[in-house]
Amino acid sequence: MPRVRKTFLIIFVGVLMLCSALIGCSNANKNLEDKSVKSPLIGEENEEYYMITFRSGLEYWKGCYKGFEDAGKMYGVKTIYTGGLQYDINEEVAALEQVIAKKPAGIAITCINPNALAIPIKKAIESGIPVVTFDADSPESGRYSFLGTDNESAGIIAAKALNDQIDTEGGEVAIITLPGQKNHEERAEGFRKALEEKYKKLKLVQVANGKSDQVESAKVIAEVIQSHPNIKGIFCTDATGGVGAAVAVKEAGKVGQVKIVSFDTDKGTLDAIKAEVISASISQGTYSMGYQSMNFLYQVKHGLVKQTGDWENRDKNPLPYLVNTGVSIVTKENVDSFYIK
Repeated sequence: MPRVRKTFLIIFVGVLMLCSALIGCSNANKNLEDKSVKSPLIGEENEEYYMITFRSGLEYWKGCYKGFEDAGKMYGVKTIYTGGLQYDINEEVAALEQVIAKKPAGIAITCINPNALAIPIKKAIESGIPVVTFDADSPESGRYSFLGTDNESAGIIAAKALNDQIDTEGGEVAIITLPGQKNHEERAEGFRKALEEKYKKLKLVQVANGKSDQVESAKVIAEVIQSHPNIKGIFCTDATGGVGAAVAVKEAGKVGQVKIVSFDTDKGTLDAIKAEVISASISQGTYSMGYQSMNFLYQVKHGLVKQTGDWENRDKNPLPYLVNTGVSIVTKENVDSFYIK
């Protein structure tokens, strides 16, 4: 009997060892299978995502593309920057059409004109290419999302910044902007509203077109100063206008007398703030615009957000219809932290 029991025990232990070995092999195979299943957050190396701008050489776009590029690296996909060299509607439309023909995985575009770009953006989406807009929107295009500044609120913030720089007696002020471009018009409108409702001692005497050009802005602002010799402040809705204003104010010998509030954080603007020629500038969340644009495009392309049949309806859109990337105020006290390292 003991021999039978011993034999049974040996057989039982052997069966247990065999089962353990089989389970171990099964787990090992499962681990190998798990490793072979690719994460949906890892893209293909040949996936191409484009960022398209107008005036593609502007320093402003560097922050946007840096965010776009960093997000692309995180997913392991390729990002490409392109656009029109000039401030030209037809040039940006042509750039978009050329990118659509390449059938990329996704497109992020800033819109020089909302109406002109609506049709080609719709064309891209209908052909299966996800499109988001950033910085300047085309609301009727059917784009998935817009990522950018709440420009009217930014204009209100700029009005407060200029009011804080001008003495309590108030005085005449002017706006240098870019008519026809939605984001600039919204900034100017927010500034106007703030003057009418809050800062009534500031009198808006002129709105001029700086044509998004530093030389043209300097020329226009020199004319404004000549026409209104008692002017106390100038609000510029873009960086080229701000740097142009700094040139004009210096040439007129009115540094400190004419306060300037500008937009954005290119080196020329920051240098003028350090030199106390520009009093303040409104810094936009350019990195966030680019980074989240890439995130959104990837998520749509890979089905990580679910579409519905009528996704263009705000309530059904798989992505946020609008994303406010925020602003901050740059002054001589914090200017050093805004230089690109």
